[in-house]
This record gives sequence, structure tokens and C-alpha cells, in this order.
Amino acid sequence: MLQSANTPIKWDLGSIPWDHLDISQVRDREDLFYLVTAASFIEIAADLYSNNLAQYFAGDHEIVEWLESSWQKEEVRHGTTLRNYAQRAWPSFNWEFAYSQFFSDYSRKCIISAYEPTHVLEMVARCVVETGTATFYQSLATQTNEPVLKGIALAIRAEEINHYKHFYAYFNKLNVDRITNRWQIFGAVLRRVIEARKDDAECAMWHVFNNSLANTEQQDLRQFKLLYQRLSTQIKKEYPLAMAAKMLIKPMRLPLKLAQFIEGPVATCSTWILRH
Repeated sequence: MLQSANTPIKWDLGSIPWDHLDISQVRDREDLFYLVTAASFIEIAADLYSNNLAQYFAGDHEIVEWLESSWQKEEVRHGTTLRNYAQRAWPSFNWEFAYSQFFSDYSRKCIISAYEPTHVLEMVARCVVETGTATFYQSLATQTNEPVLKGIALAIRAEEINHYKHFYAYFNKLNVDRITNRWQIFGAVLRRVIEARKDDAECAMWHVFNNSLANTEQQDLRQFKLLYQRLSTQIKKEYPLAMAAKMLIKPMRLPLKLAQFIEGPVATCSTWILRH
């Protein structure tokens, strides 16, 4: 059911080959436990986020229709798939209880006032978010040889790239007169990249950590920070920086030669941001 091409294929929960799951390859992988479970929290909570985003873009029927009929359903399906995987691979973890705590925390942060001040710049921010998710799943796919998890990660990656293409198309639609200049666009990119370091992933990881049966009692923040840094370092070893750089600078619509010239420096800056 799953493939590695960038073009997404139609798949659903019933098409995942769970009988091919090799639990022996992941059962003792603490890193994969945290990465997969935290990702499942964030993705399945997209139901809330997409509703807020639809409110923000109320009045544009085309955008709202796509958000509600496609993007929202696909994001939640990603989360449900990852949840089902986590429950099979690490059955002793109480996913439902940990998620309820995460959602209570996350829902307070997911508010319309946190969006960019204009629809054009919010589409730029959406492109940054999809860049982060697509590259994360590509990196995740390199972290394991377990066939079901690798297939899931690559399939989600393909759909996240497709989401990026939609948000980029809507950005072009809204900025058809190019009233938003490149410095404003660059500012939106930079703000969202910096915010991404401290928002969703850390919140989700904290609730996985605090509810893990590996911990006999709630652990302190210092121990969590050490774990979070270790996992961040690991996932970034295989992080596709060149791919991320191209996706991040695309909304600036630079001349081809200039875009190619700055891709390297942008990748270098991304490395610094990701590691600090």
C-alpha cells in the first residue's frame, strides 16, 4: 500500500499491512517510541488546528473547502495511523491518557491570534510548517528498517509535500499582485522556523515523557531537556537540509540563479537553528 514517491497515493487505515510489522525491530527503540508517539499527538490534534485555520480564512470558499475536505482529514489520518502503530509496538504505554493531557495543554496554545497578521503571510507560514513535517518524516524513515514504519513515514512525507504545494498555490493566489514584498515573506519564514523549535514537538514530547511507563514518577524538566536534545540531535543527522532550504526559500520567488546561490547558506543557517 505504501511507496516512496513524492506523489501521494490513495491509502487508508485498512490498507496498512499490520501483519508485516516486525515488533522486534522497534520494541526496545526508545528513540522511535518518542518520535512516533509525539508525532501521533500532533497530527491527530490537527482536527482542532484546521478548524481554527478555517475560521481564519473564512470568506475564501476554495481555501476553506480544501482545508476541511482534504487537509484536515489527511492530517488526522496520519495521526490515527501513527497512534495505531504506537499502540501495537509499545502496548504498555497508555496512549489515550497521555494524549488527553497533551490536548488539554496544546488546545490552549492553538489560537487564531497566534497566526500571521495577513492571509498571504499565513500561507507562507503554512509552507514552513509543511516543510518541517515533510522533512521530519523523510528523516524518520531513515531511522528504522522496520518495513511498516518506514512505509508509513514515506507515505505521510508524500502527502505533506502535496500539502505544501497546495499552500504555496494559495499563497500565489492571494499574493497575485505581489503586494507583500520579499522582506515581509522572509520575516514570516524566519518567525515560523524559530517558533517551530519550541512549540508543537516539544509540547508533545513532554507529555509522552511524563506519561512513559519507563518513568516510575514524573521526571524533572532537566531530565526531559536532555532527552529532547538527544533525540533532536539524532533526527537531524539524517535531516534533508537541501530539500528544506529549497522549500523554505520558494515563496520568496527569487530569480533562479539567486535562489540556487543562497540555497547553501540557507541550509547552513537551518543547521545552526536546528542545533541551538
